[in-house]
Amino acid sequence: MVEQAASVGLLTDRYELTMLSSFVEDGSVRRQAVFECFARRLPSGRRYGVVAGLGRLVDLLDGLRFAEADVEWLLANGVVSPATADYLRGFRLSCDIEAYREGEAYFPGSPVLTVRGELGQALILETLVLSVLNHDSAIASAAARMAVAAQGRPLIEMGSRRTHERAAVATARAAYLAGFATTSNLAAGLLYGIPTVGTAAHAFTLAHRSEKVAFASQVAAHGPGTTLLVDTYDIEAGIRTAVEVAGLQLGAIRIDSGDLAEEARRARTLLDSLGATSTRITVTSDLDEYLITALTDAPVDAYGVGSRVATGSGHPTAGMVYKLVAVADTADPDAPLRPVAKTAVGKINLGGRKTAYREIGLDGQARREAVTLDGAELAPSGATWRRLQVEVMRGGEIVHQPSLEQIREHHRISRAELPAAALEIAHGEPTLTAEPTGDVPR
Repeated sequence: MVEQAASVGLLTDRYELTMLSSFVEDGSVRRQAVFECFARRLPSGRRYGVVAGLGRLVDLLDGLRFAEADVEWLLANGVVSPATADYLRGFRLSCDIEAYREGEAYFPGSPVLTVRGELGQALILETLVLSVLNHDSAIASAAARMAVAAQGRPLIEMGSRRTHERAAVATARAAYLAGFATTSNLAAGLLYGIPTVGTAAHAFTLAHRSEKVAFASQVAAHGPGTTLLVDTYDIEAGIRTAVEVAGLQLGAIRIDSGDLAEEARRARTLLDSLGATSTRITVTSDLDEYLITALTDAPVDAYGVGSRVATGSGHPTAGMVYKLVAVADTADPDAPLRPVAKTAVGKINLGGRKTAYREIGLDGQARREAVTLDGAELAPSGATWRRLQVEVMRGGEIVHQPSLEQIREHHRISRAELPAAALEIAHGEPTLTAEPTGDVPR
C-alpha cells in the first residue's frame, strides 16, 4: 500500500474536532478567543530555547482546508456532527497571529505564539501548532548549543537516517537557522536553499578491491578537493593513501571512529609531514555539544552531527503547550474577553493576552523578559527594550514571511544578546523567565 499524505486539516487530534462539534452545537463556535503557545519550563539543564518552525507553520496554516473527502470520512467515523461538517466545508482561516520571530531565544512563560479569532478556528490549530513548534524548536535549541560549542567551526547536519524521512527535512532547516553551515539532506537543499555536502560512506570503500582504488575513483569523479573517508581500515594508512592519490590539493579527510581528539592530532601531524598543510579534518561519530566542547583544542576544522541533533537523545522535547487564555461570553465580535487560566497544581498559567518585551542593558545583554497583560498600554520606548512579538497573520493572511537567511541572521542577533551564563554548555537554570509586570516604561 502506498502511503498517501493527509490533508493539512487532518493533521490534528480527534478531540480537537469533537470539541469543535460541541461548540457548533451549543452556539459558541464563533465567540472571540485568545490562545497562547508557551513552555512552562525548559528541558532539564537548558538555559534557553530557540523558536523554530514558524515559517513552516504559517505555510501549513495558509493551506488549511477540509476537502469533501475529509469531511465525509469524519462524518462516517462519527467524529463530527452534520452541522460541524457544514462548518468544515466552508472553513477558511481568518485568525490573527502574533509570534516571537523565528530564531528568537525563549524562556519559561514566553508567549511564543498568540492566536486571536473565532473560538472554533483557534481551537483546531492546537495540534498543528504544537507538532511543528515543539519539533523544530527542540532541534534548533540543541543545534544552537552545538553551534556555540563549535566556536565558529562549521557544523554539518547529517541526521536524515536517524529520523522520519519528512522530519529529516524539518530537522535540517531548524539546525541551519540555529547556526549549522550545511546539511546532507538534498530535499532540504532544494526546498530551503541550504548548502548540501557529502561524498562517500564506508560502503564505497568496501565496494572496491582496495582503499587506493576507491579513493582514485572518488577523486576522478569529484576532483582532489573532495573529502576522503580514511578510517575504514587503518587511519594512518588511509591518510597516506589519500594524499598519494589526491596529492597536496586534497580538500579534506573525514574520521568517524576512535578517540576523535587523539586521532585528529595524529592526522594533523601526519598531513603536515606529507605536505598536505591545507587539507582540512572533519570528524563525525555521535557528536553533541559536550563532545564538541571536548574537541575544542583538537585540530578539527568541521564537525558532522547526526543522531544527536535529529533524535530525542540530542534534543529533549521543547514542552510547549497551547492554552486558552481569554474568551468572550457572547458571539458579538466586540464583546469583552474574559481571562481564563488553568489552576491545577504544576500546570498553572496566567490568564489574559500577553505582550512580551526584553530589556537590553547598555552592554547589549538581555537582563529580563517582561510581559504586560490584556493589551495594557505599556509599550516601552527607548533603546533598552525590545518588543518580542511580530504580526504573522492578519485575518488569515500571511504578513510576515522572512527568508531562511533572514531568520538565521535574527537568531545570530538574539543569541548574541544572551548573557554569558546562558551560553555555557554545562547544565544550568534558565537565564531569564517571562514575568508579568506593570513597570515597563512608556
